[in-house]
Amino acid sequence: MLHHVEIYVSDKEISRHFWSSILSHVEYKETASWDDGFTLSTGKDAYLTFVQVSPQYKSHAYHRCGVGLNHLAFSVKSRKQVDLIRQHCRTEDIPMLYDEKYPFANGGTDYYALYLEDPDRIKVEFVAEQNQ
Repeated sequence: MLHHVEIYVSDKEISRHFWSSILSHVEYKETASWDDGFTLSTGKDAYLTFVQVSPQYKSHAYHRCGVGLNHLAFSVKSRKQVDLIRQHCRTEDIPMLYDEKYPFANGGTDYYALYLEDPDRIKVEFVAEQNQ
C-alpha cells in the first residue's frame, strides 16, 4: 500500500494554492506545514507532501514524458464530481488537457475523466468510479 508521495515544486505558495483548492474536491486538507513545504491528506489514504525545490536544482527542467513521474490519478465517486472539478478549473484558469475530447479522452464511454496540469506541468487526472 502506498504511504506517501513527495513532490518538489518550483514555487511552494503557487503550488499550495493549486493543490489545496483542487484536492479539496476529493477531501484532502492541509495537515502539516513548515517553511519549505506542506502536506495534504484525507487522513485515511496515502498523503502528498510538496517541498520547495532548492535553488541549485530549480533550473532542472521537468517533463512528464521523460524519466520520472508521468501523472497522479485520483478516483472520485461520480461523473458529477468530475464535472464540478472541471468547473473549478475553468473558474481558476487551470490548464486542462484534451479538453476537446472531455470527458472521454481515453476513447469509449466507460472512462469518464478530467486531465489537467499543475503549475509545474505535472499531469493530474480525476476519474469517476465506473457506472456512477
